[in-house]
Amino acid sequence: MFSPEGPSLRELAVQALSSVERGYDLLAPKFDHTPFRTPEPVLDAVASALGRMGPFDAGLDLCCGTGAGVPVLAQVCRRSVTGVDFSAGMLDVARERTRPAGPQVSWVRADARALPFGPAFDLVVSFGAFGHFLPRELPGLFAQVHGVLRPGGSFVFPVLAPPRPTSPAYWMLLGFDAVMRVRNAVWRPPFVMYYRAFRLSEVRRELERTGFEVDLHTLPEFGRRRDGSPRVRMVVARRLP
Repeated sequence: MFSPEGPSLRELAVQALSSVERGYDLLAPKFDHTPFRTPEPVLDAVASALGRMGPFDAGLDLCCGTGAGVPVLAQVCRRSVTGVDFSAGMLDVARERTRPAGPQVSWVRADARALPFGPAFDLVVSFGAFGHFLPRELPGLFAQVHGVLRPGGSFVFPVLAPPRPTSPAYWMLLGFDAVMRVRNAVWRPPFVMYYRAFRLSEVRRELERTGFEVDLHTLPEFGRRRDGSPRVRMVVARRLP
């Protein structure tokens, strides 16, 4: 993260003391050189799974950032792909760096909580964005996704199994969330980024309440944990008619 290509500690501090939108505008030129970008193996595994489900006509990458998910959609969508994000800086980088072959690609600046589309998509994907939404915001977010999908369309996103309490990663994420809560209690504007607030059981319940039929697909590329549970799942929420 602190390599010459990535952001410096000072740059990350400035980002963290900004709003989410401004913070990502500042980080955008170096975002692809941070651990925050979705790893290629995850993108490849989702693309493979979607290939078995598709093809689709029109796809939307929700909270697309610098466009990592757009090439995934371009592999499985025949007509068009749209990336939407509320950071103008991230979209600028996406336009410059992401030019997949295949369907027409467009970029739209908008808030995921107020999407400027009708029911125009057969597939919506999202990668690594849900930590920027508080649990109370999920029903509204899912309602927005439901509204832009055609009946029978699917909302798809990968979910990593949470780390065990005995692992260093668990305590690292717990500490990060604690620091962010203190920061937001004493500093404005808030910067919402919580790694442990997105719980699969609660997410599934809210999706079903919104009008989705939810299935969980194991991504076999990542294997299983010692207890036999998958390391990575793909949530497939299909909009009911």
